[in-house]
Amino acid sequence: MDKNDLLPIGELARRTGLAVSAIRFYEDKGLIQAMRTMGNQRRFLRSDIRRLSFILIAQKLGLGLTEIEAELSQLPQGRTPTLSDWQKLSRSVRVALDAKIQLLTRTRAKLDECIGCGCLSLQRCQLYNRDDRAGAGGGTGPRYVLD
Repeated sequence: MDKNDLLPIGELARRTGLAVSAIRFYEDKGLIQAMRTMGNQRRFLRSDIRRLSFILIAQKLGLGLTEIEAELSQLPQGRTPTLSDWQKLSRSVRVALDAKIQLLTRTRAKLDECIGCGCLSLQRCQLYNRDDRAGAGGGTGPRYVLD
């Protein structure tokens, strides 16, 4: 491995826009892995820029650290992931993203209508949920959006 493939934590922070403390946090969680120099300094693979970028994007999309950890566990540790490695991860995340997009689309369509919570607080709910069918149908919460 070329020494130029390894980055000190400060450089990784600069390249990703993350604080050094955030990088240490992700390292503690096992999402990235540092190598140590003879002087015990952390060095990260250049490809960890992509791992950290994926974490940032996944968090913005609403994935939790447990989900992110599960996805990143598909990538090899200690070597730069190949295109094939990233494509496999991408296919897995795409399923979750498609489900979130469907939920967002349903929510956008129903938010100003009846969402099926059974409250009948809007005039429109009287039309969509006459006689509180949502409340009588069993279950709880916004069923017209989440079901």
